[in-house]
Amino acid sequence: MQWITLDKIGDYADQAVELRGWIANRRSSGKIRFMHLREGHGVIQCVVVKNRVSPEVFELSDRIPYESSVIVRGVVKQEPRSPMGFEILVDNVEMVSEAQPYPIAKKDHGVGFLMDHRHLWLRSSRQTALMKIRSVVTQAARAFFDEQGFVGIEAPILTPTACEGTTSLFEVGYFDRSAYLTQSGQLYGEACAMALGKIYVYGPTFRAEKSKTRRHLTEFWMIEPEMAFWELPETIDLAEGLVCRIVKEVLKKCPQQLQTLERDTALLERIAGPFPRISYSDAVDMLRSKGIEFTWGDDLGADEEAVLSETFDKPVFVTHYPAATKAFYMKKDRDDPRLALAVDLLAPEGYGEIIGGGQREDSLETLEASIRHHGLDQSSLEWYLDLRRYGSVPHAGFGLGIERTVAWIAGIHHVRETIAFPRLMDRLSP
Repeated sequence: MQWITLDKIGDYADQAVELRGWIANRRSSGKIRFMHLREGHGVIQCVVVKNRVSPEVFELSDRIPYESSVIVRGVVKQEPRSPMGFEILVDNVEMVSEAQPYPIAKKDHGVGFLMDHRHLWLRSSRQTALMKIRSVVTQAARAFFDEQGFVGIEAPILTPTACEGTTSLFEVGYFDRSAYLTQSGQLYGEACAMALGKIYVYGPTFRAEKSKTRRHLTEFWMIEPEMAFWELPETIDLAEGLVCRIVKEVLKKCPQQLQTLERDTALLERIAGPFPRISYSDAVDMLRSKGIEFTWGDDLGADEEAVLSETFDKPVFVTHYPAATKAFYMKKDRDDPRLALAVDLLAPEGYGEIIGGGQREDSLETLEASIRHHGLDQSSLEWYLDLRRYGSVPHAGFGLGIERTVAWIAGIHHVRETIAFPRLMDRLSP
């Protein structure tokens, strides 16, 4: 008898198979017992009929604890009422490991309790749906760049200095000196772009921000392309293409998961280019027109981004931010030096920023002045300045946050559910 997984169940109608997994639920109805078997590809109903199995198996099927691991052998039968279209007519059940009383009962639990038991909460249908969507998001992003000739690069996790500002650095001991957990792979990505033309970095990033909003984690993942000889307009086009590709792939490959999450897919099906594009000044005018007091020159916060993103039914690009709100490496607009050639992409439905990027400063003298202005240690950035000493060119890039993107596409409130083991200001375990 062949061991199969549920993604192949349709190939084995009316055949005897073996399934391996965990008991997610069970119920009785006279001489028939029903067990829901969970494994990595979904959940299937297993029907235990009294006169078909041994007395021991029938008795076991009525008392087996939730999350016990089992091997079920039986015949695959078509069942239109099942989400999978099939069920298993059981011949035998073999216990692998009998579970202790499961702490996550079939009732509502508080977020704190569920986060304390995150290692078990991941087994629920909602959480497995989110992890599968996350996997498709990352696969689609990498495939998008691979198909366009980008080279995947790994940037270091331990860095000698800040990339996004010194106030949100995690400092760690590094032998006889200090190092910092990376805030972004961008600076190293720029160096690789000067060698390879078009690259992308995919990896974890860290921000020691004392924030407890639904949009912030202290450890999160980004995919960050960097392109030599590119400027802001074509970079915006690339970001638009990336997001359209990701949404398309999730709709294609995760319909069952989106249904589990009760996501309104009609809102995702309208995601197609071109996306609206407005300037920061336009955004300020829009906020004021909605009665929101906002001072030109301030950075857009989560509340302002939510208001703007709710105005559109597609993601919206916001460009040309005040240079004072952006990082030291951002190039200024030659026509208005108050502005940076920066861009953010705000997801609709109030989700706000999922992409941040722009054109990088390619002038050595201007970049040196910016480093001094931001109070950074120039000696630790000499290697970065070398990129401007030896064949500097216009170049640009951006970073897409995986967790925020998943939260938007899946239609969930908080990013803590978009990664298997979230790290927040007040949580470092499990």
